[in-house]
Amino acid sequence: MGRDTQIPRATVQRYLNLLEASFQLVRLEAYALSRTKRLVKSPKLYWSDPGLASWLSGTASASRALLETLVLNDLLVWRDSQVPAPEVLFWRTSTDLEVDFVLETRGGLLPVEVKATPNPGHSDIRGLRAFREEYRDQFVGGLLLHGGSQTQWISDEILAVPWWRVL
Repeated sequence: MGRDTQIPRATVQRYLNLLEASFQLVRLEAYALSRTKRLVKSPKLYWSDPGLASWLSGTASASRALLETLVLNDLLVWRDSQVPAPEVLFWRTSTDLEVDFVLETRGGLLPVEVKATPNPGHSDIRGLRAFREEYRDQFVGGLLLHGGSQTQWISDEILAVPWWRVL
């Protein structure tokens, strides 16, 4: 970000820390088995308020990014009501396969993918399938939240649910 804006890295870091401390920004860490590797990977940044994010982006329509922000907010509220609180993370490979959210609980790992499409298909779960293969022993199931109206099993262990039925 510092390069793109031509602002020194330390200043950008201070700005991000202030936004996070004032609850305007949510920093989501990357999932990795090793906690040390989690610290090395770059976090994803989300505005904490979907309305503010929509206004700042200049769009009034529900995009995938805004839907992700809404889902993240609900996941964080759910997390804060659990004892012990599970981790909410994201996962990305070096080949750019990604899972939007990974819930790490004592019971295992639940990856959650968010798609704005009304008709999800097998191509929409590539990241979930890759995650399942990588973490087979801890994988408890996968969830694809989408913009459609049908709940369906896309594959064994991966359920597609309209996001508005879950949130």
